[in-house]
Amino acid sequence: MTVHIGAKPGEIAETVLMPGDPLRAEWAAQTFLDDAVCVNRVRGMLGYTGTWKGHRVTIQGSGMGMPSLSIYANELLRDYGAKTLIRIGSCGAMQERIAIRDVIIAMTATTLSTPSRGIFRELNYAPCADYALLEAAVAAARTRDVGVHVGGIYSSDVFYDERPDLNDQMVRHGILGVEMEAAELYILAARHGARALAVLTVSDHLLTHEALPSDQRERSFGDMVEIALEAAFA
Repeated sequence: MTVHIGAKPGEIAETVLMPGDPLRAEWAAQTFLDDAVCVNRVRGMLGYTGTWKGHRVTIQGSGMGMPSLSIYANELLRDYGAKTLIRIGSCGAMQERIAIRDVIIAMTATTLSTPSRGIFRELNYAPCADYALLEAAVAAARTRDVGVHVGGIYSSDVFYDERPDLNDQMVRHGILGVEMEAAELYILAARHGARALAVLTVSDHLLTHEALPSDQRERSFGDMVEIALEAAFA
């Protein structure tokens, strides 16, 4: 048991999927895992452990933003022995060719700042995904009837962004989408010798201003969860 995760020793699997929304963690566990048991309710940040095709999996909410994710990822890696962390979440598309409901698999994560920035001092560390996970996720995605895009994303510090000039540069340099957690996840996994990946569903589009209605978001996220599970155990 840690400050933020109430699971007992042995209740967290080595493979953890991390949605930001704790209710999405509950939905994914109930939808995709067998014998799912709630192992964390601290601060309402739900976590469940069950099995997928015989493999133990934990699905643990991370909250919104890198500071929140950093708390949960640190404790999962340091105190519970997690070896593979895969973020499953939504993102906003930043390229015209990307459509709502498409899946983005994040190879790299550009950012202005992360909770880990202080330890790097003047160094601009380049957070990237684990290649084996990335390769397996791309293979899994291409067997499904879903648009898939692989490349760099932008992990933002803020949701209500007032820097259109910065977004213009992201678009200009080929960044596929924006979200708020992956860069810190990739850094922490590297620090602890673990594997990390972000598999994201496009829920909004920064250029066309399209957006999935809230009642359609969960139904559109199934492909993302299955891609993450298949990649974890490829």
